[in-house]
Amino acid sequence: MQGYIQYRDKAIALRRSGRTYTEIQELLDVKVPPSTLCTWFKQLQLSHQERENILSRGKERIRSGSIKASATRKLAKKNRLEIVHRENFYLKNVLDNNDIAKIGLVMLYLCEGSKHQNASLCFGNSNPGIIQLFLQLLRKCYMIDEKKFRCTVQCRADQNTEKLISFWSAMTLIPKNQFYRSRIDKRTIGTPTKKTDYRGVCRIDYFSAAIYNEMKIVGALLSEGL
Repeated sequence: MQGYIQYRDKAIALRRSGRTYTEIQELLDVKVPPSTLCTWFKQLQLSHQERENILSRGKERIRSGSIKASATRKLAKKNRLEIVHRENFYLKNVLDNNDIAKIGLVMLYLCEGSKHQNASLCFGNSNPGIIQLFLQLLRKCYMIDEKKFRCTVQCRADQNTEKLISFWSAMTLIPKNQFYRSRIDKRTIGTPTKKTDYRGVCRIDYFSAAIYNEMKIVGALLSEGL
């Protein structure tokens, strides 16, 4: 403690001004041990306002530290995701291969499509990207008759069905006149939709027993190969 005695008066003055231990060490430009500071401040009589200032600055420092830590974590996560993106970017083009595209289509359908149909495909999702991927793969892997598509929008009671149909028609490139009447979930009546970007679920039906059966067989073959 003796080696730091020259800083005692300035440290006490800083403490009275509301500075925290860390701030005092920074302002003194010397890392006076916390135990030494504690001894110096032990008998210090602080006013109510001085104690409030110390408490306030302490909270502010913690808040500032939390914000910085959060920003650091976000930056680290962003960097990690950029690395993952670069390492996997080549996979974007593997779907140019028809066999791989068909495997992707079948796996997607096994996860999200109906397996209780016999003469048609039935696929639904609320994510426009997933719907577009399904249609992109389907149109790539098979000779599609666009007139055999039918769509149904399943939505909440307070949503505008005409706007939803327009949205999904643009996403799917399927004409509006091939959309069935929208299905409204009656359980949502009187309950406002909280997610402003929610566009309901788009259900796509494609009438082809041949394609459905082939995809079913391919799915079974893939399962046998595991």
